[in-house]
Amino acid sequence: MVLTMERKAMEIFENHESQVRSYSRSFPTVFEKAKGYKMWDTTGKEYIDFFAGAGALNYGHNNEKVKKKIIEYIQEDGIAHSLDMGTVVRAKFLERFTEVILQPRNLNYKVMFPGPTGTNTVESALKIARKVTGRQTIISFTNAFHGMTLGSLSITGNSTVRQGAGVPLTNTVAMPYDTFMQDHHSIEYLERFLEDAGSGVDLPAAIILETVQGEGGINAASFEWLQAIEKLCHRYDMLLIIDDVQAGCGRTGTFFSFEPAGITPDIVCLSKSISGYGLPLAITLIKPEYDIWAPGEHNGTFRGNNMAILAATEVLSYWETDVFAKSVQEKSKMIKARMEKIVENYPELQATTRGRGFMQGIACGKGKETYGSEICAKAFEKGLIIETSGPDSEVVKFLGSLTIDEAGLDKGFDILEEAIQEVLNK
Repeated sequence: MVLTMERKAMEIFENHESQVRSYSRSFPTVFEKAKGYKMWDTTGKEYIDFFAGAGALNYGHNNEKVKKKIIEYIQEDGIAHSLDMGTVVRAKFLERFTEVILQPRNLNYKVMFPGPTGTNTVESALKIARKVTGRQTIISFTNAFHGMTLGSLSITGNSTVRQGAGVPLTNTVAMPYDTFMQDHHSIEYLERFLEDAGSGVDLPAAIILETVQGEGGINAASFEWLQAIEKLCHRYDMLLIIDDVQAGCGRTGTFFSFEPAGITPDIVCLSKSISGYGLPLAITLIKPEYDIWAPGEHNGTFRGNNMAILAATEVLSYWETDVFAKSVQEKSKMIKARMEKIVENYPELQATTRGRGFMQGIACGKGKETYGSEICAKAFEKGLIIETSGPDSEVVKFLGSLTIDEAGLDKGFDILEEAIQEVLNK
């Protein structure tokens, strides 16, 4: 019997690839092509993508502008790998990032290229915060997700991934996130620990947080809470680190997710969509007075990924004016309206909506958590790629590309509603 290409590939994955793979289990097909907000598998089946590479494809699959630049660069024998040696591409990115992103926002940061992953930018942030302050403890928050290497894992809340470390995860303290406590008194709780010499919490080097928790359940902190955290950092001489790996690069409607709160972090972590094309890249933004690294003190072989840096430079064109940001904000209202209508139309879910911008979710109520995974699985069968979030996979999470049009949003949400109906009527 002749095996189909899809079935043969599935057998190859099962026979040769580690059991650690996860997304290939959530989306059990073999993808072959992608463009914009659509993907196709080897059978030719079309899928609307509400996942966008876990937020790494804010500008869609195979963005035409970026693809053209990369192809030209390769054909001209442009430098692909250079560690942190000087290249024309690197200089252009630094200049453009300063002109287009930092200066209009009155931000002054040094740009660091760590290893090209989200967890590596977080690791670099933790290291420099400890170096600057001479302290060891880092405060993070409930349901946080910051990465899978040991330092990042120590400040991650998910018990399943923490257990994978195999060693004690130390020098961190978890505090309640803004939305974690029913009475919303998490600032008072945190402040009491900091001011009381008997709390058992050493004065921390830094506080790290996501303004919208991606993997933790699309929990969005209020701007007032973020402002209060910044004030605490100033009062106790702690550095404020914003992990904008998933929520940054326009995902919440502004380039940095913290902009509407009017705060200025000491360190900002960016990865995922900073390259704009799904190519591995990360940068760490550090206030100049804290940039006290010794040369090579934090390094990595692939921090000079010039094709990713080239792509990152090209997508900055989306941010030269406020037109793109306004389009994201307008479509965000449409996303919110569709989600609120679903919550209203299907009271059996006992659901609520969460998040902001292009980072929103439908959280199934207590005792209904399994619906999240069932809905996403059914949606996939119908041609929609959408994933869950939260400690119990209870949140159906929208994370589509920022360039998706209204027709794509409508079609995707129509499929999602059909999936919900079938799950509830089974």
